[in-house]
Amino acid sequence: MDGKSLNIKSEQLDKLKSLFPDVMSEGKIDFDKLKLTLGEDLTISDERYVLNWAGKSEAFRAIQTPTTATLKQTAETADDVDKNDTKKINQRNHLISEINGSDNIFIEGENLEVLKVLQKSYYNKVKMIYIDPPYNTGNDNFIYPDKFSETKEEYLKRIGEMDEEGYLTKEGLFRKNSKDSGRYHSNWLSMMYPRLFLARNLLRDDGVIFVSIDDNEVHNLRLLMNEIFGEENFVAEFIWHSRQNVDSRSLTGASIDHEYVICYGKNTDSKIRGKEINKEKYSNPDNDPRGPWMSSPMDGIATKERRPNLHYTIVNVETGLEYNPSPDTGWRFQKSTIEELIKEKRIIWPKNPASKPRFKRYLNELTNEFTGFSSMLDVDFTSEGTKELRTLMGMETLKFPKPVSLVKQMIMQGSDNGGLVLDFFAGSGTTAQAVLELNREDGGNRKFILVQLPEKTDEESEAYKAGYKTIAEICKERIRRVIKKMSEPQMTADDADKNDKKGKQEELSLRDKDVGRNAVSTKSDSANRSTTDLGFNAFRLEPSNFKIWRTDTIENEEDLKKQMEAFADPVKASSTEENMAWEILLKSGYELTTNVETILLGGSSTPDQNRARKGREQSSLPTNGVRVYSIADGEMIVALNSINEKVIEEIIKRKPKQFICLDKLFNGNDQLKTNTVLQMRDAGIGFETV
Repeated sequence: MDGKSLNIKSEQLDKLKSLFPDVMSEGKIDFDKLKLTLGEDLTISDERYVLNWAGKSEAFRAIQTPTTATLKQTAETADDVDKNDTKKINQRNHLISEINGSDNIFIEGENLEVLKVLQKSYYNKVKMIYIDPPYNTGNDNFIYPDKFSETKEEYLKRIGEMDEEGYLTKEGLFRKNSKDSGRYHSNWLSMMYPRLFLARNLLRDDGVIFVSIDDNEVHNLRLLMNEIFGEENFVAEFIWHSRQNVDSRSLTGASIDHEYVICYGKNTDSKIRGKEINKEKYSNPDNDPRGPWMSSPMDGIATKERRPNLHYTIVNVETGLEYNPSPDTGWRFQKSTIEELIKEKRIIWPKNPASKPRFKRYLNELTNEFTGFSSMLDVDFTSEGTKELRTLMGMETLKFPKPVSLVKQMIMQGSDNGGLVLDFFAGSGTTAQAVLELNREDGGNRKFILVQLPEKTDEESEAYKAGYKTIAEICKERIRRVIKKMSEPQMTADDADKNDKKGKQEELSLRDKDVGRNAVSTKSDSANRSTTDLGFNAFRLEPSNFKIWRTDTIENEEDLKKQMEAFADPVKASSTEENMAWEILLKSGYELTTNVETILLGGSSTPDQNRARKGREQSSLPTNGVRVYSIADGEMIVALNSINEKVIEEIIKRKPKQFICLDKLFNGNDQLKTNTVLQMRDAGIGFETV
């Protein structure tokens, strides 16, 4: 009882909905559909089959609005933990020192902006995408405009709202998409559309995408992906038995025990791998010179009315016994083919006259090592995903993470052994664990890019109290712990069973003599241990290091003069050389794993002595010469510190494809700039200034 009088409008809408449920859309009346339902002669303009929703045009504008943001490589040190927790800082720093310098990438930031940032560098390079987006249950929070007239500036201001500790706030960033909302489905579609659209750009031509979903939005997701990827590129709708125990709380009496994984390819040629054929079924008990074989049934799939040529009697020429097909199925082959099989002695005649003959299928006749992969997924329940994360983290951190086995199956189906896997709703980091473990198991060299918003964890949660202030921090820590666990030496089977110290020592001594004996890890696993990329580099979405020219703030000549003065130096005061180099690299279309070296030019030192770690500026360099950045083994050179004639000469000798420098480095020396333009053009080197 709320103390309010009867809501007449709601009462009338409920009555109308009970009579005409088809005319209601997201709680509102579709008057055109009502008129049609009541028999009025109404012509709908531009009538066609199309998915539409409130805010679709704004979703398109979100795609088309470019971003000026960049990615900053993070040190991953004390910033991740409580600065007063010295023990945890030391532990974290030790672990981090072991896992940087990898080709795996973790990005902390709002995924729509991150996907835009990655467009140049990773266009058409991702083999497989797996995402587990919000299911739109009515209780989840996700990013969507609370008003569809929201400008880009308003949006950026909102997603930039932070608390006193610098964490993004739910109040500023998220909206709870309640089922009472007038745009309940529309808000979800507006959130998903631009992200899926940009994700498709990143897929290779043979790439595939898998999206986890449940009954709340599976119908809309199929329509949405039909529009973005093309209905002809639908691969499958996999069904996952996700719930282990029956849900007795259901108001309908039905226990919803399943979820879905929707799969689409980028093109019609895109496909999943399929299930590996079990070759153990093949044997050669009769020493057939044609090699191992297995028996296969000869039943067909057509009735006599449909395929009369497949309904006939087969006669065993040795015994005279006759065999007739089922009237519903007929035989698999036409009569002439059966006669050939009999001549080749490939028919297996049954000992029981009531049974049917079968035929030999030889292993050497296989044209493909894979058969169809079932749309009914045989993987662990959600409860196993919760258990896996709890065991790894030592506490409850996030609810209902996907089990590793589910994501492994998707990666096995969608990615080759060296493919790039993207997950831009990373959550707890299940995808990273699946990639790392799968590489260890089959010797693959898959790489991952994970993107996770720094969503603040609940302050009452165990994770928050343990120092994990955001979901992004939980995700990174999970990856670290998986890497640490995989880096530890494997115990033997006997080691695991024996508690006696002497017994352990004897077994270890025996293992030293014969490392393959009784080992839990297989020989291939042991060999893969040294080759698996156990690490990741972390980046954070950041505003550009350079000032952005704003025409919308110029209202008079004085405003123009002020902005021109400000742009005399286009670099923001807070920017560092290394961050500027990363931004230029990324916006020039290079991947985040590109080799970056700092070298000295114009001095007396030998440049090759000054190589930096990949992706890291060298901590101590000789003081003579000008520091520049050599990207992709000298393919591009970037100067951000200083420039002179000698440096220009050395750059030209190195013959990079591109040279980029700050325009302000030429201040007061127009002649040097003019000469540089001419010299670079003559040398066939692309030259740009920032």
